[in-house]
Amino acid sequence: MKTPTDRHSTTGSGAPAVSDRNSLTIGPDGPIVLHDVHFLEQMAHFNREKVPERQPHAKGAGAFGVFETTRDMSAYTKAALFQKGAQTKMLARFSTVAGEMGSPDTWRDVRGFSLKFYTTEGNYDLVGNNTPIFFVRDPMKFPHFIRSQKRLPDSGLRDNHMQWDFWSSNPESAHQVTYLMGPRGLPRTWRHMNGYGSHTFMWVNAGGERFWVKYHFHTQQGMQFFSNAEAQRMAGLDADYHRRDLFDAIARREFPQWILSVQVMPYADAKTYRINPFDLTKTWPHKDYPLIDVGTMTLNRNPENFFAEIEQAAFSPGNVVPGIGLSPDKMLLGRAFAYNDAQRNRIGANFHQLPVNQPVVPVNTYMFDGQMTYHHSGNAPVYAPNSGGRLWADETGRVDDGWEADGEMVRSAYTVRPEDDDFTQPGILVRNVFTAAERDELVETVAGSLLGGVRSPVLERALQYWESIDADVGGRIEKKVRSGRAPEPASGMSES
Repeated sequence: MKTPTDRHSTTGSGAPAVSDRNSLTIGPDGPIVLHDVHFLEQMAHFNREKVPERQPHAKGAGAFGVFETTRDMSAYTKAALFQKGAQTKMLARFSTVAGEMGSPDTWRDVRGFSLKFYTTEGNYDLVGNNTPIFFVRDPMKFPHFIRSQKRLPDSGLRDNHMQWDFWSSNPESAHQVTYLMGPRGLPRTWRHMNGYGSHTFMWVNAGGERFWVKYHFHTQQGMQFFSNAEAQRMAGLDADYHRRDLFDAIARREFPQWILSVQVMPYADAKTYRINPFDLTKTWPHKDYPLIDVGTMTLNRNPENFFAEIEQAAFSPGNVVPGIGLSPDKMLLGRAFAYNDAQRNRIGANFHQLPVNQPVVPVNTYMFDGQMTYHHSGNAPVYAPNSGGRLWADETGRVDDGWEADGEMVRSAYTVRPEDDDFTQPGILVRNVFTAAERDELVETVAGSLLGGVRSPVLERALQYWESIDADVGGRIEKKVRSGRAPEPASGMSES
């Protein structure tokens, strides 16, 4: 009997899969199309792999608060929450990505930074991380990435070899891995870390003028980090350290705050900018697009019931409001489908009716019935159009938060621009942002990870990965790894 590795990958029905790396788009830079059945099947199944905890971001906690806009942003967006003086109630949830519900808060990991704004125009969700970039730029790779950070199928253990096999096979991960292996991989508390929307989004003003934006939330408590030793010690002393710290700080009325700033790119700039502005593995240099302060986020109320208000909170970057739209970022478009679909599986088809997820404005939706329906439309027509007086939407023509796309349907990576290589930005991060002490810690962290069971040929590929990021740091990592490894068996096969 053949094993799965003996043949080309297939769809669930057994037909050959066309690609496990690239989704189907209109041209290399265009939107993903709905009839990419393989992508939809992969993502829909991924969302249902585990029940009931979240697949990534399972371990987390959060609090409620308010966002106040302090600057006039009407030149860029008509969104009500970003008009000067607007105060919007909101919810924040912080999390780790790879760990399960019972994992320690202080393991090295990217931290989720998910926000729900209960605006006067509906709920707006900004679902980001504590880093401004991510590991991959096509959502077809996302389930593979998450599985590589989880557990082996035989032992059920997490595995450094598996992680580095994926990272070193996907050089686009270098920027995020550098952040992860640096100080931001170990924030001292959630209160002492920044947050980012990470993706590029669209803003539209009242005149229909469009802009591309990136969100930056800068902590007003100051950035603070654990060392490897401190984080390891805290994981043993208090696995819920971050959750406890946030709850206790708010209980003491030490309300944490973040300043929201945005980078704004004129719509037309995106077509010719030297870096693909929709590539989730890249940042926009601040000298080209400086930060503009928008307002202040303050968390000032703890949940009264963790399960009802935090565990059942459902976020999706597809939840936008007038004046805010998506972009051609393939990862963003994939997440816009996947996140709400994950919630349907995790907490039911009517998750949006739960109190923590309800908007503060009236809802008139033609989604009806299903399990746990407790808000309903009575005996009003459940179809549109109808003659019963119930309103429905029927706008046609150009949409104000859309963009142009043209070309054949292809499975392809983004069109490469002059500065789109995968190693320049992480190299700048290592040389120009990290301090000498942080570079020393980076070498120790990466070398320790590679010594933790990473075997040939993945080891050599990972060492070359770091040489490509920075020759000096890469050389130091290789020296430490080579000096710390036992000799290979005479057969040439690596030890397992």
